[in-house]
Amino acid sequence: MKIRIHRNSVRFRLSKTEVSLLENEGYLEEITDFGSAQLRYAIAESAGADLQARFEQNKITLDVPGKLLAGWGANNTVGFEGNMLLGDGSSLFMLIEKDFKCLDNVDEDQSDNYDNPKSC
Repeated sequence: MKIRIHRNSVRFRLSKTEVSLLENEGYLEEITDFGSAQLRYAIAESAGADLQARFEQNKITLDVPGKLLAGWGANNTVGFEGNMLLGDGSSLFMLIEKDFKCLDNVDEDQSDNYDNPKSC
């Protein structure tokens, strides 16, 4: 699972295996260790109607409605997005998407990524 954060947006990209695990188990979590502290990021299936995010105890959690996850790995839906209103009137943009194989050469194992539709 990859996470990208830029200002008031957070994007999660998932491999085929991770999408399957999320569909079947309802939860994924990764840890980045900084030695003196850890950053955790997770995706959790929720009963809610919209994407929601939380940041508690050095952990970012994206709550995704279960109805969106059902069958996601087998269908053509790339991902889901939403905006969460914040107390100061601004919003947080959230995106969860399938991770596609890059079209250019990279030194990263992409064997578990989805085929890029632009390569066809």
